[in-house]
Amino acid sequence: MLLKEIESFLEEDIGHEDYEEIVPYTNCKAVITVKEEGILAGLDEAKQIFDYLSVQYSTEFEDGARIKSGDSILVVTGAGAKILKAERLVLNFLGKMSGIATITNKFVKEARKVNEHVKVAGTRKTTPGFRKYEKKAIAIGGGDPHRFGLYGAVIIKDNYIKLMGLESAIKKAKEKASFTKKIEVEVESKEDALMAAVSGVDIIMLDNMTAAEVKESVRLLNEKGLRDKLILEASGEITIDNLKDFASTGVDVVSSGMLTRSAKWLGFSLDVVE
Repeated sequence: MLLKEIESFLEEDIGHEDYEEIVPYTNCKAVITVKEEGILAGLDEAKQIFDYLSVQYSTEFEDGARIKSGDSILVVTGAGAKILKAERLVLNFLGKMSGIATITNKFVKEARKVNEHVKVAGTRKTTPGFRKYEKKAIAIGGGDPHRFGLYGAVIIKDNYIKLMGLESAIKKAKEKASFTKKIEVEVESKEDALMAAVSGVDIIMLDNMTAAEVKESVRLLNEKGLRDKLILEASGEITIDNLKDFASTGVDVVSSGMLTRSAKWLGFSLDVVE
């Protein structure tokens, strides 16, 4: 975390009140405990917040660990005012990031029951200002963060195609994009998938198609000898319930906004014990 990020997060929560005039500086010990099973994420951020406030800590865990209800994640010691100033911010990082890591891990395990090589990726359906932490949590859970923003790759989406036409949009992207960037095109039919493949894009996103339609598109690209030159991604309304259907179609990547949009926070609590 950047110093300015920590300060901004603390200011958002505490504001300009002199909180330390209310809570005593008495030295104390507190324990952060998890209330349910999952994958731990956000621990590094919690440590950095405590470091900033000169609170000491110890832990037997690290990000990516599988945790269970009742586990003591962090033991912290220091001024009570400092510990309580950090409490909500630290618990929010742990709860949100661990929730994302947990659902991602569940998706990865489910997908690899039918395709051990498939990647499970996130999307840009993220919380403004918190994207890099949500993407990090996806990676901790075993998923792929996908691009971090528009700058990460050139993706020709449906509205681009409506404005420019598929062939024209691909041509323009190939003219303007750096050789260091991959070009991905979003299609909703096997015919457009074939056109995009012939046009020489790097990645084809088979979007808002049924699993059967995705499988047929993969078959067609194989038949035309184009499959091995491409990365194929399935996306659009993919849930834990239909995930295996899409993972078994032969695509390389399955992406889902549910990893960030629908992740349930894990419960953590901080309790003063001494």
